[in-house]
Amino acid sequence: MARRGVPALLSAATLVLGGLIAAAPAGAAPAPAAPHASPTASTSTAVHTHRLCSEPTKPGYMACNAVARTDVKQSLSLGRHLTPSGFGPSDLQSAYKLPKTGGSGQTVAIIDANDDPNAEKDLATYRKQYGLPDCTTANGCFKKVDQNGGTKYPAPDSGWAGEISLDVDMVSAACPSCHILLVEANSANMDDLGAAVNRAVTMGAKFVSNSYGGGEDSTDPTSDEKYFKHPGVAITVSSGDSGYGVEYPAASQYVTAVGGTSLKKDSSTRGWSESVWGTKAGGEGAGSGCSQYDAKPSWQKDTGCAKRAVADVASVADPATGLAVYDSYQATGWNVYGGT
Repeated sequence: MARRGVPALLSAATLVLGGLIAAAPAGAAPAPAAPHASPTASTSTAVHTHRLCSEPTKPGYMACNAVARTDVKQSLSLGRHLTPSGFGPSDLQSAYKLPKTGGSGQTVAIIDANDDPNAEKDLATYRKQYGLPDCTTANGCFKKVDQNGGTKYPAPDSGWAGEISLDVDMVSAACPSCHILLVEANSANMDDLGAAVNRAVTMGAKFVSNSYGGGEDSTDPTSDEKYFKHPGVAITVSSGDSGYGVEYPAASQYVTAVGGTSLKKDSSTRGWSESVWGTKAGGEGAGSGCSQYDAKPSWQKDTGCAKRAVADVASVADPATGLAVYDSYQATGWNVYGGT
């Protein structure tokens, strides 16, 4: 999954975001990113889904890219012999050939807006369920800060809290020995989220996950230089959940854009198969296409896009083949989530 010499740990970081490469056809014109819809039924499967973050109402604001199943029984606690619905750590480790104890000494930073008051508690529930080692503030594995590096956390938000739960759980699943740094931006404005990215790098993170996006605009190249140009740091960004069309900051030339697949067990040598998340009907699926404003990076050699092509790598994101996640902040505990 990783490329351009990025360390193998990037393959674990991409799982935080979900993802599949849904490339634009050669010569296709850039398409604007579709808006983040209110709760809706999935167009690609018979499952019913709910996007946790609604469309931004102001220019320069982002929405989280998390999609929850609404047709799966949810529960704050499980019976003694029950297991959560959705893929767990052993599934992801098998599907993507990830080491069960990978990431020792490494820190993955997660950038999200607003506060999840239950982040550490919910993380503990997830890791206990799957027999993963404790990751707490007390043992130095987990750290939550505001965008200034302190503890004046922003206002809580249930939608972003769900995204945070998805992110910290997937770092745990893909990289059980990694430390987790959660940086909560004051708002979903790109300047606040960008400041949180810079804070994570300042605090030593070499892998920075961003599971959000918004429409492109002409100021994006300036934001690239201010927030995402960090040589030696692997910065991953979700490509979007609204089907064909490009979001920012996935369009940044300095990030690895992560799209989404449908992941299924099968009888192949690998034991798994993947296909693009999305349908011809559109409306839901992995974002992709040609950026309108961001220059093509030197390492992209395709002829399909005159500027930056999205996406670069991919992993599971279809909620129909989704991931077990635990979220208790204004939510009902165990559920199945997807989204890039």
